Amino acid sequence: MKKIKYLILLPAALFSLNSCNKYLDVNPKTEMRQDVLFDSEKGFKDALTGVYIQMKSSLSYGNSLTQGTIEALISSWDVTSGTVEQKLGQFNYGDESVINQFNAIFSKQYATIASINAILDNIDKKKSLFKDPKLFTLIKSEAIGLRAFIHLDLLRLYGPIPSDSEKGNQLAYVTTFSKDINQRLSYSEYKSMIMKDISDALEMSKDVDPFLKVSMSQMRSPSVSTGFNPEDNFFAYRYLKMNYYALKGLQARAYLWFGEKDKAFLAAKEVIEAKNDNGTLKFPLATSADYTSKDYTLTREHLFGLYDYKMYDSYISTYQSGKRKKGSTESTIKNTLYGNTGSDMRESALWTLLTLSNASKVNVIRKYEVVEPKTVTIATDFKQIPLIRTSEMYLIAAECAPYVEGINYFKDFYTARNKANIPLPQNEGALLTELVKEYRREFYGEGQAFYNYKRHNSPRTAVIFAPAAAAVNYLLPLPTVENVNQ
Repeated sequence: MKKIKYLILLPAALFSLNSCNKYLDVNPKTEMRQDVLFDSEKGFKDALTGVYIQMKSSLSYGNSLTQGTIEALISSWDVTSGTVEQKLGQFNYGDESVINQFNAIFSKQYATIASINAILDNIDKKKSLFKDPKLFTLIKSEAIGLRAFIHLDLLRLYGPIPSDSEKGNQLAYVTTFSKDINQRLSYSEYKSMIMKDISDALEMSKDVDPFLKVSMSQMRSPSVSTGFNPEDNFFAYRYLKMNYYALKGLQARAYLWFGEKDKAFLAAKEVIEAKNDNGTLKFPLATSADYTSKDYTLTREHLFGLYDYKMYDSYISTYQSGKRKKGSTESTIKNTLYGNTGSDMRESALWTLLTLSNASKVNVIRKYEVVEPKTVTIATDFKQIPLIRTSEMYLIAAECAPYVEGINYFKDFYTARNKANIPLPQNEGALLTELVKEYRREFYGEGQAFYNYKRHNSPRTAVIFAPAAAAVNYLLPLPTVENVNQ
């Protein structure tokens, strides 16, 4: 096995905590030798935090896999003729600009996996460096969980449609940090690797993750007064990390993808029913009150997310500028997406019609609109990219439980979104149809709707906003990237 001496572009991070500001501040470093980086407990912390920073890349969950490329595939935004976004919406996979986009995302995801594997290749033999054995277990659990998370998304994007797994690309499940060529696995082999990583990570996390014992508010504001004040801040702010509940949510998502609905339901149910010491739900569904508080990503629902300190500036340049929009009136979104209910909180408060300097109007989503940095407080700091949310768990439970039970989860979801006045689906088929629509509404700009359409192999007519001339194709070409998948 050819070992690599360097961690290429591996960033580190600082959790900057001072009397005035308890926010996550990150500063990337250049490459570093493994034997230097992994020669201390701090080195492992920095390496893991560096993985999260890599995941915020514009080619990863910072854009392409949440708001950008993956949303362009289902025509979430207005496009200009001849652009890569238009070609993505037409499923023109032979276009060079589209191929380049897919290749870049593919390479970035596997580069992040390489950084994860560097941690895992070193952590067992350096266990003695850790003063607290719980920290060793926590870091290892997170790394394994993140490896499963990224591999699952690679499969969901580049792999087969689950109902016809023999057609489509085979991918490599990479578990070592080396220059060796990685063999592609069969769909079933790849599935087994994902589920094993999730299971292993959960087994480790359940005994050491403090999130199992403290509330979201305690995690957000660790202090003596809140009753949660760990000596090591690495145990705090776990709602932004691959925590136990994120792993459970990932497990539910994975089981659903692989068609094991009974297991998906049980995993989702555990998250839904998780409670704090005072009996309140740990991850309650958000309501319109959250929008009133300008929490448009609904952070109380985040099982897993990424802190993006640049979110304010990104929103201004991407959305408020009119660059990323849907329509020049409110009607397209209100009618086509939400059905003009007159009550749905997303319909009434998640979008805004802006007038630009040239007097033109643009309808833009407010999901990533956040409080201006100079006025933000701990209580109003919502700069989080959502990657797994409570609402997804309710939709999974609604689909995977028997209809008589599942419809109650769907009712709870409807009520939280201020749709209690809307009649519920009256049978399993109608429920499934509505669930597909709700994935589109709920995860607009988060990247999850494309995967749901693909899982169901939905026809063009079911893909809201797909162009009439588009030939929907969920089988992306295998990227032409060497030394990753050969």
